[in-house]
This record gives sequence, C-alpha cells and structure tokens, in this order.
Amino acid sequence: MKACAIRALALDGVAGANSGHSGMPIGMADVATVLFENHLKFDAADPDWPDRDRFILSAGHGSMLLYALLHLTGVEDISLDQIKNFRQWGARTAGHPEYGHAKGIETTTGPLGQGIANAVGFALAEEILRARFGKKVVDHHTYVIAGDGCLMEGVSQEAIGLAGRQELSKLIVLWDDNNITIDGTVDIADRTDQLARFKASGWSVHECDGHDPVDIDEAITAAKKTGKPALVACKTHIALGTAAQDTPKGHGALTDPKVVADAKAAWGIDWAAYEVPVDIKAQWEEIGSRGAEERDEWSTRLAGLSGAKQREFERMQAGEAPKKLSAAIKAMKRDYAETRPKMATRSASEKTLNVINPLMPENVGGSADLTGSNNTKSSDMGVHLPESRDGHYLHYGIREHGMAAAMNGLALHGGLRAYGGTFMCFADYARGAMRLSALMGVPVTYVMTHDSIGLGEDGPTHQPVEHLAMLRATPNMTVIRPADATETAEAWEIAATATGTPTVLALSRQGLPTVRTEFKTKNMVAQGAYVLAEAEGKRQAILLATGSEVSVALAARDLLQAEGIGTRVVSMPSWELFAEQDESYRRRVLPAGPVRVAVEAGVQMGWDSWLTSERGKANKAGFVGMEGFGASAPADVLFEKFGITAQAVADKVKSLL
Repeated sequence: MKACAIRALALDGVAGANSGHSGMPIGMADVATVLFENHLKFDAADPDWPDRDRFILSAGHGSMLLYALLHLTGVEDISLDQIKNFRQWGARTAGHPEYGHAKGIETTTGPLGQGIANAVGFALAEEILRARFGKKVVDHHTYVIAGDGCLMEGVSQEAIGLAGRQELSKLIVLWDDNNITIDGTVDIADRTDQLARFKASGWSVHECDGHDPVDIDEAITAAKKTGKPALVACKTHIALGTAAQDTPKGHGALTDPKVVADAKAAWGIDWAAYEVPVDIKAQWEEIGSRGAEERDEWSTRLAGLSGAKQREFERMQAGEAPKKLSAAIKAMKRDYAETRPKMATRSASEKTLNVINPLMPENVGGSADLTGSNNTKSSDMGVHLPESRDGHYLHYGIREHGMAAAMNGLALHGGLRAYGGTFMCFADYARGAMRLSALMGVPVTYVMTHDSIGLGEDGPTHQPVEHLAMLRATPNMTVIRPADATETAEAWEIAATATGTPTVLALSRQGLPTVRTEFKTKNMVAQGAYVLAEAEGKRQAILLATGSEVSVALAARDLLQAEGIGTRVVSMPSWELFAEQDESYRRRVLPAGPVRVAVEAGVQMGWDSWLTSERGKANKAGFVGMEGFGASAPADVLFEKFGITAQAVADKVKSLL
C-alpha cells in the first residue's frame, strides 16, 4: 500500500490541477517505493546533506512522483497544501520540479534528457570529491528515473557515452520502459534497442518487472555491484489500472473524474482525495527518518578529518572563494600593467587559470575536444579518468550539450565549481543546458573562445555574430567579453566568485594589445563598463566597445582627437554587470549630450539599450559591426572588408555630429 499512497497523492494533485503528463507517477510508483525503502540514503529532516544519495527525475513530467515522495517521507517544504496547489502561482510544486523551490529537488528537469545528463555531473562530482576527501566522507549513489522520451533526446547519448568512459559505477538509471510517448507507441518514431545501446556505451544493463517489488529490488541490488554505470529497464504500464492504461492518453487522461475513480478502485484506494491513512503515512515517515542515523554517523566521520581538511571541505561546500584569490589576481594585473603583453584573451585565460586553479581545488575544468584551442587546462590539472580519480580536468569529447548539462550537475552536487570550453559558435549546441544554468542560478563558467570573425580562416560556420546577442538576452546570465589580459584576469575573478549566476567568457583567438596600461587594484570589469580613455577638450563623442574592438575604438579616438573632436572610450565588457550599477555611476560613464557609437564584431541587436537609452538619442547614435555572417579569410582582411576599422568608427562619429 506504500506505492498506492504515491499513486493516490500524485493522482489527486494532477487531477486537482487539471493538468496532463500524469503517466510517470503512476507507472514508477513501485520502483520509487523500493528505491526509497531499500536503497536510498536519504534523511527527510535534512534532505540536502552532502553525502546523501541523489534522486533525480530526468523527465520533468514526473513531478508529482517527486512531490508525493517528498511529502510522504516528511520533507517539510512539501506540505499537503503544496500538493493541492500543484502548478499554481507561488507554489513550490511547479509543473516541472525546479531547483531551489524546495529541499529535495536536486535539479530542474523540464526538458527531457537534462536529468540523465545532469546525473553524469553528479556522479563525476562524487568520484572527484571521494578521491580528495576519502570514502568515509564521500560515498553515495546517484539514481535517475528516466522515460522513453529522455532516452530519445540526443543529449542522452552524449551523457551515457561520457558516463561509460568514466566508469561511473555509482550512477544508476531506472528506465520507465512503458513504450508510450505523447504521440503514440514508441515504435512510431524509434526502434532503438536501448539495452544494446547502453551496453555498447560501457554500461551494465538489467531488467525487471517494474510492478514487482522483489524483482525491482534484485535488479537494483545487482546494478550496484557491477563496477559500471547501470541501466535498469523497469517494464511498466502507464496509467496502470485505468481505461487509459498502455495508451498515450495515460499522459493526460488522469484528470477525467471517471478515470480517476476507476484508477482508485483498481488500486484498492478507498480513502478521500488528498488523504493518506495514518498507518501508511507513518510507514513512509519511518522511511524518511532512517537516514538520520547515517547523517549523524557521517557528521562524526567528517569531524574525524584533520582541521585543515574539515575547513577545506566546509569552504568548498559553502561555495566560498579562497582568501588568497583576490591578491593573486591583483598581482597578475600589476605585472600586465608593467609588461603590457599582446596576447589572445584565450591565452590570458589560461594564464589566469594557472594562477587560480592551484588555489581552488574545487575547480573542475574541461573542454569539448578543444583543449588546445580553448586553453582550459592549467598546468597543475591531472586528467580525470577511472585510473586517476584525483584529476580535475575532463575530456568531454565532442559533446557540447552533454558537457554543459554535466557541468550543471557538477555544480549542483555541491563542493565543486565547473567550467568548460568550446568555440563560442557552438553555444548553439550547448544552449539547452546553458539556459537551465541561468534558470537555476548555477554558477558554472562557459569558456567560449574564438569569439568573432577574428578567428579568421575557418569561416562563417565557426564565426559567431549573433551569439553575444543570444546569450545577453538570457536572463540571469553574465556575459563578459574582455579586451585584454587584465580584463580577462578580472573576468575570471568574477566567475570564480559568482554564487547565483552562470558566466560566459567570450575570448579571442587573435592576439590583442594591452589596453589597461595603468594598474588599478579595483576590479573594473565588475562595474560592467568604465571610462578607459577620457576626451581631451570638449567631449563630443563616446565610443563603446567590447573585447577585440576596444583597441579599434582607441585607434578611432586618436583619429578623432587629431581633428579636435574630444572622444571618450568606454570599455564595456559586461552589459549585465553595468546594468546592475547605480544610476549615478551609469550617468557618469554615459552622460547625456555626446554622440555615441558602439563597435563590436557582432550584430547590433541589444546595443540600443546603451546607444539610445540611458540618456542617449537615436539621431546621435551609431553602430559599427556585423550585419550578416562572416567569411573565410585572415582576421585583418575580414575586419577591413566588413568595415570594422578605426577609420570607419571615426567616420561614423563625424556623420552624426
């Protein structure tokens, strides 16, 4: 009857909200019951303790399964009122589970496949932290319930391929094998042999009757012993016991009053809606309290670590940056002000990582098969593999989407910070998981190199022009495009200390001159925009630029000043950070009156926020940049042919005076 309690609450919640996608809670109730009762290391009084087992729904439409489990086991955040208010304004019980809404929700998994890919990051985090702190402090499993749709999404193959190579033996996927999607039976769209697919990817595979508790338990027990990531195919029936059983209607028909009544009758449920018999609720609460003893034993083991190890563990879990970080960044900036190097910002990023990674053992880096191009591996980093679990660098392979989703999992696990690199143009491939980084407020860092037509001969397939606009349009995402080595160091300081926002570092392939020639202790990039060069004489123009085009703006200023046109140059590495500044500061940087011209090797979309808003005027605003895609040619030729030059900027200013 414990499984029936899940079914009843899930059914009542779904029916009460008059919403569809109700099939998974019904089909996987028995599997979830066995998992929680016999296998899951879970404490309802403290569902987020560091060494708990992770329980993830890869398919967000199983939301009521998770909510019912959390309520039944006694998690305070999910009260009966929350169940009743499923999908309603202000409720913690959103239509798809959302990270941060309630304890016990490990990640946001509305889009299918994200959860299984996140889970790879969770399992990697467990391996990395166990290697550092020992099995006495870090030793837990990651369990995922996934549906047919999750396994169809392409990101699932990226995830399982990575997990198989890494031999993530504490990752177990429980597949809701019901052969139904919204449009019909699976065979209308797919004929993949999933067991063969997972086995070919290096997983152990197991099967069970998803409604037989003994069979389920035996399959999970076997899966935990294999030394490989494991798939357990749980053969289930969607909308079990109803007229919609084994049909696509099972996804949404369970809001019909007759179907609800028939279902309850078939399950032997004779209690009222939103009620669970006292004895059954007590059994579930006992399941939820079992982990308290393990939680206390773990605290004792943690206390047994040396004082330094304890402090390090607690700092990493809290997401606090080491105290030495700020001084290290300042030392780099002082050196750059003296030596004034010309280097690509991707190279400057690598130099910064060589300084900060030894200070931050929580950093886990990686690249989607572009390590030598993204410059994401610092000299102190070993490669993480089954034979070298203490390595903090991951070769993700050509898996941008899987990489981004795994980084979300690494960060959500707690105790680690994740960054990963690819070409900026391939943000398109990573976009689904990047959006969820922002939605969840996960502070992962995306190292996006080759950030403009400046990458040159590889041509328009690799030259991002619209990507800055796309990423800037994403709420709660900090995009930073540094102009030189100094700004790059400051950008990394921001990324390394972020707490609720992902960061995109847009970095150049081509060498850039030092534009910050004066040492300042203050992190100027943290202000989003600042005056880099002031006008001489009456200020008639303000040039705004980012990244590689800041040096173009400075050269244009020289041309304009030579003609007696007082010109200020504003370096604007991050729109988001500038928008967060007080209006008084923004007014000082962008005062009313002068002509404003922005220069950036991307499309104009979004620039009007700074050209014609913030006291600007449309008839005194201009843009020098891209209007279409790039071309294949050396970088200097491209900038000349597309008119992103100092002379073009100067001419634009004069046309507006």
